[in-house]
Amino acid sequence: MSSGIVRVGVAGWTHAPWRGVFYPKGIKHEQELGYAANQFRTLEITGTFYGTQRPETFASWAEQVPADFVFAIKAPRAITHILRLRDSQVPLANFLASGLLRLGIHLGPILWQFPANFHFDADRIVPFLKLLPHDTGKAAVLGRKHDNALRAPAWLNVDRERRLRHAFEINHDSFRCQAFIDLLRAHDVALVCADSDKRLRLMDVTADFVYCRLSGPGRLHASLYDKAGLDTWADRINRWALGDEPPDAERVGGTARSRKRDVFVYCDPDKKVHAPDDAMELIRRLRS
Repeated sequence: MSSGIVRVGVAGWTHAPWRGVFYPKGIKHEQELGYAANQFRTLEITGTFYGTQRPETFASWAEQVPADFVFAIKAPRAITHILRLRDSQVPLANFLASGLLRLGIHLGPILWQFPANFHFDADRIVPFLKLLPHDTGKAAVLGRKHDNALRAPAWLNVDRERRLRHAFEINHDSFRCQAFIDLLRAHDVALVCADSDKRLRLMDVTADFVYCRLSGPGRLHASLYDKAGLDTWADRINRWALGDEPPDAERVGGTARSRKRDVFVYCDPDKKVHAPDDAMELIRRLRS
């Protein structure tokens, strides 16, 4: 069986501790995205979590990256943390109309990250899963339901129809249930494998891709991975890409159907200076 595409990157790219360490001394701030995008095949856009962006911002990001590069986009906390998925059609339409379709070929998966006190509630989650568009054409249709909360005119042009992927990162133990895994599989939504001692880590494969966020094996967001830890993650990633599953996978449900899968991996320790080193060391192992 052939392998899916593996992309390893980091969360964000404007972190001050990287300057003079990951970024060469003297590099201009406006050059940082282009530099990072030439080291990694993907980056997480985190600013979208905190507020609505403009279409020209997405266009600028797209212009600065190589042709085979994709962004993952962190979905708005207004939907996940404030509304907690209630009455989410218009806010979701606003998000989709805000300009992310201007990323074009660089549009990757959307990360839906839920707060630690958000419990599993099928009655709330199922309607939201049904709302999520799985291609750019459907995203544009839903985006037309936006209201006047946008910061700039809506962008709903689609150069060609592409699939749109979604991943859920959950942090409450109530999600450790077969019903949740079944829902994700039914809607082809990935379960984020979040590696941290203080977050719920599950490795159930629920979609046609795998999404990992590596925050460090010690205290939340703090630790640099050692060689053994990176070797372990490289083996897991290779197995997922080939359609297999790691023998040490922590699962609620059974194994998924064997098929090659794309894998997205983002290093995100709180001590941000570690993230590029972790990601680059992981890339070296995956290439060997």
